[in-house]
Amino acid sequence: MKLNAAVLGGGSWGTTVASLVSANTPTVLWSRREDTVESINERRENERYLPGLKLNRKLTATADMQAAVESADLIIMGVPSKAMRETLIAAKDYIRPWVPVISLSKGFEPKTRYRMTEIIEEILPGHPPGVLTGPNLAREIIQGFAAASVLAMEDETIVKRLQSIFHSSLFRVYTNTDMVGCELGGALKNVIAIASGMGDGAGAGENTRSAVVTRGLAEITRLGVAMGGQPLTFSGLAGLGDLMATCTSSLSRNHHVGEQLGKGVKIDQIIKDMNQVAEGINSSRIVMDLSKQHGIEMPIAREVYRVCHEGATAKKAFAGLLRTETGSEADPG
Repeated sequence: MKLNAAVLGGGSWGTTVASLVSANTPTVLWSRREDTVESINERRENERYLPGLKLNRKLTATADMQAAVESADLIIMGVPSKAMRETLIAAKDYIRPWVPVISLSKGFEPKTRYRMTEIIEEILPGHPPGVLTGPNLAREIIQGFAAASVLAMEDETIVKRLQSIFHSSLFRVYTNTDMVGCELGGALKNVIAIASGMGDGAGAGENTRSAVVTRGLAEITRLGVAMGGQPLTFSGLAGLGDLMATCTSSLSRNHHVGEQLGKGVKIDQIIKDMNQVAEGINSSRIVMDLSKQHGIEMPIAREVYRVCHEGATAKKAFAGLLRTETGSEADPG
């Protein structure tokens, strides 16, 4: 029996996942933008976020929230973290009981510091939450390049049932019951990606990038484990895999932010020039709060926070890292 899927959010990643899922099951994408809906329905293209790339011909779109979700057996949330709560509230009266809700967002809610699945549990109690995460750059996937991802839910039976909805020959989806670890890996790596981009923008070299990625993974793992994730998760697709893709690709929004900072562009100008959200900017502030709460040293994340929110420069950030004392590689910090 095929499940009806609804994807809420018409950005690049939401659209990409909607196109993938529509190959396996009836799928409708909801967007508040009428031009996006028209573009998908009439030209099989999201001209705003994925110009020139064709979507699966089975995908349909609507700007009517009720029409999108009232018959859905699966809800996939493709909106940025800051819009997760308001979108869930707008949809909740139309969603049937017990329908699973999967988040695609890799961030935290600014005011509460909640992960996205925590917001789902609060707004839609009784609906099994989950997260799809991994090294997934939307433009590459929609172009047909092979990729892998992780679908994480606490209930092993449900996650295995939903695995085939996302899986294809070129988009391989693995399952994991460490939902907390998988979600944190996706959210925390965005901050490290900004640091990696800063080095690239400043011309720091391959050795510097490798050091930032490696020590950044150590920071992510320490905080992620302290918050309830499993150590092994952070060496897999949701951790190291996602970190590598985001820290090295020109398609990564967070790497782009860091690269522009490394070139001396001010953060306000960078945000103004972008038409999509780079989650790592706001996440850096939250990560600092969480690191203090859990007593975890995160020197790379600290310097990203200083550049994004305290007016420091990329040059000063790397100088700050060089002043950090070093000890055993196994030591925190």
